Amino acid sequence: MSALMVESASRFQDLALNPTLLAAVDSAGYVTPTPIQAALIPQAIDGRDVIGQAQTGTGKTAAFALPILNAIQEDLAQTQALILAPTRELVAQIASEIEKLARGSGVRCMAIYGGQRYKAQFNALREGCHIVIGTPGRLLDHLGRGSLKLDGIRFVVLDEADRMLDIGFRPDIERILRRCPRERQTLLLSATLSDPVQRLARRYMRDPVMIDVSPKNKSVDSIRQSYISVDEDRKHDLLLKVIEREKPRQCIIFCQTKRGSDELYRNLKEAHQRVAVIHGDLPQNQRERIMEKFRSGRITFLVATDVVGRGIDVTGISHIINYDLPEDPENYVHRIGRTGRMGANGVAIAFARPDEGKKLTAIELLMNCLIQEDHIEGFEAFTPKPEPEAAETKPVVPVFGRRVKRYRRGL
Repeated sequence: MSALMVESASRFQDLALNPTLLAAVDSAGYVTPTPIQAALIPQAIDGRDVIGQAQTGTGKTAAFALPILNAIQEDLAQTQALILAPTRELVAQIASEIEKLARGSGVRCMAIYGGQRYKAQFNALREGCHIVIGTPGRLLDHLGRGSLKLDGIRFVVLDEADRMLDIGFRPDIERILRRCPRERQTLLLSATLSDPVQRLARRYMRDPVMIDVSPKNKSVDSIRQSYISVDEDRKHDLLLKVIEREKPRQCIIFCQTKRGSDELYRNLKEAHQRVAVIHGDLPQNQRERIMEKFRSGRITFLVATDVVGRGIDVTGISHIINYDLPEDPENYVHRIGRTGRMGANGVAIAFARPDEGKKLTAIELLMNCLIQEDHIEGFEAFTPKPEPEAAETKPVVPVFGRRVKRYRRGL
């Protein structure tokens, strides 16, 4: 892999895009290329395989969509680009973005994922789609049925590659890649370049150029982060107080389980009307309706599991509340990345039980920053005072000075 120094282009007109595409970019309201767009688009237009490391909210969908749209042969009624993504929501979002950028051209795209009726997908594929976006499982299903043909594929995109590998899609991805023409161009986008991602790139990409526009540490400067120590049975009351104090414009409240999400939704609905819940057990058409309402602002509070932890582009989110801390520190980073997008300011508040100090420490170590403690009067967590012998043997993490205090009081 060869590394590339990121250069900034001040205008989309400097990126060798065709006039129709430039008009669509202007109509979509894009003004200045983001760093990932400025660096990736010229390399992709030159025909290079590219690995792009960038966080969500940096404009990476347009970064890979624009060079593909620039090169699609509209007169060929066959699938020329295949885009793989880990979740139904992200697939739908990518398709929506490409449709917006394809206005004025004859390029057709199709989103394929579970929960949809096969007949509509069969008909669209039969009529001819230049760009197909899908989850690996459903794409393999269509390949097995013969409704999706990959003979004409010129571009393959692996979006959120780390997430796809995390949730076990590697065998499906490899089966799909092996059926694509060898002379294709491959673009891989990932928030992190884990060893599995790098192994996949070495095996299926040709001398890829590496573009890294991710921050040097995991801290997000545009997001004000804090945590509040609270006992489990007082979380809901604390949530109501936080909402009253913060008055969020739009907010995602993350829970760790589907059952917990449903319970919190029912309770929160008693105090606030514009509330919805979303998780993997809901029918796909219901999830789509909820996300459409959230994007349009008709829903203010979205209670969610990590099904929306990555890849959902809703620009109006002012607050993220981690009602439950995630088990994986990386998920915390992806959750709070839903706010503070494209340079906007955001707020992330975490509720931490007295026994979750190690989770907070792991998050801080990952992001190389100290999450500030917040207080709301009357909601201090009750922690029994430890015996002296037990206090002396508790682990101390000598990274941040305030962490010692947290362990002593039980966090």
